Amino acid sequence: MTQPETEAQPRQALQKMQEEFVLTQEDFNRFARLSGDHNPIHVDPEYAASTRFGATVSHGMLLFTVLRGMIEAHYPGARLQTQNLKFPAPTFTDQPIRVTLLVEAEQPGRVELVTQITQQERLCLDGRCCVALAEELPR
Repeated sequence: MTQPETEAQPRQALQKMQEEFVLTQEDFNRFARLSGDHNPIHVDPEYAASTRFGATVSHGMLLFTVLRGMIEAHYPGARLQTQNLKFPAPTFTDQPIRVTLLVEAEQPGRVELVTQITQQERLCLDGRCCVALAEELPR
């Protein structure tokens, strides 16, 4: 996975955080080996070319993993309390994806985020989550 562009800002001033990533076929293959999900729509470009998608598509949980990593980068040590996800469109290899975290609400020790991944202006992952901030977690 490469990160061609980063628009991260200091944590204190964030209301909207965005980063771009590019997922490769090798990322899909490695996630399949790790998760055990070897569905050919994710790992077999020849098979996937014959489907309505025309190319391999990302595992939904691979997208979630990228999203979770971005949450960790912006809120180190935070614990994910809830996450709702929808995958309204496929995500393809070798095309930049934009991961967006939008602060929807903040309370002491807790933040609610809108979570989205887009590719070529298509919404591929749409969700919301709530995280408990690390400084509020028991040690």
